[in-house]
Amino acid sequence: MSTAATPSTALAQHWCALSALHDGIADHIERRLEAAHGLSVREFSLLTVLDRQAPGRHLQMRQVAEAVVLSQSATTRLVTRMEDRGLLQRTICADDRRGIYTDVTESGRKLLTDAKPTHDRALAEALETARKNPEFTPLVEVLERIGTE
Repeated sequence: MSTAATPSTALAQHWCALSALHDGIADHIERRLEAAHGLSVREFSLLTVLDRQAPGRHLQMRQVAEAVVLSQSATTRLVTRMEDRGLLQRTICADDRRGIYTDVTESGRKLLTDAKPTHDRALAEALETARKNPEFTPLVEVLERIGTE
């Protein structure tokens, strides 16, 4: 029997490596954000997604959930917690009273501004550590190439 990996086995191994790399990076960033700003990676992601919206443009909750990779109910709970902390504000759509918009407050924007350098440093640290693992090196190189395009 041949010991060479089949294409599907190799793909599965690469997928596992990518998943492990993601989890390691997310954990490292989470620890740094929590310690410095009391902010989770999901909260940082949500603030980032909402802050990128052009003035007067809003995402539906379904779109927000997709952007932060959570279910709609989990996203609603996250928004509620962040609204309770004064980081987000919900308003009813003037054109469609069924629609609810979520916007970043000034406090949320300040926290995001303060947290971005921490996030970026933690990402760089995690990638540098990952680069030392031969299984992750090609994945880190691809991320870096994407980042320069």
